[in-house]
Amino acid sequence: MVFGIMSSQQQHEMDESVNASSGVNSKRGRKPGRNSNKNGDHKGDMKAKLERSRQSARECRARKKLRYQYLEELVTHRERSVLVLRRELDQYRQWCIDMDDGKMPEGIERLVEEVRRERDLQIQMNQLNAASHTPRPPTRSDETDMIESPS
Repeated sequence: MVFGIMSSQQQHEMDESVNASSGVNSKRGRKPGRNSNKNGDHKGDMKAKLERSRQSARECRARKKLRYQYLEELVTHRERSVLVLRRELDQYRQWCIDMDDGKMPEGIERLVEEVRRERDLQIQMNQLNAASHTPRPPTRSDETDMIESPS
């Protein structure tokens, strides 16, 4: 067979013969005059589609409103946290100024005591964790079990 340039007529005839044998129509897309809905209930389908679209839009707006409420609450919470931290920082600054002046700041003794208690508690926790995670030394019965059972 020689491959060459086919005329549009030859190409069309070849396409028709291939499509006729495979049972496939060569034209794609919608055909004028053909409706997928044969009952003539086109308006009913459009109304249902429009109602689904409206419902979807309502749900979308509700989700958007909830998302914005959540974000506003998150921002409010973060702003409160920032204010608390700023107050704490101001207090530490004032304590530093008082100590530079040779004064014992009010409340610093209580803070030092809290830090000591936390440090002591952390040391105890570390000791307990270290004691529970250390492997126990093998006993005489463990050694005989290892010899008798092949691994």
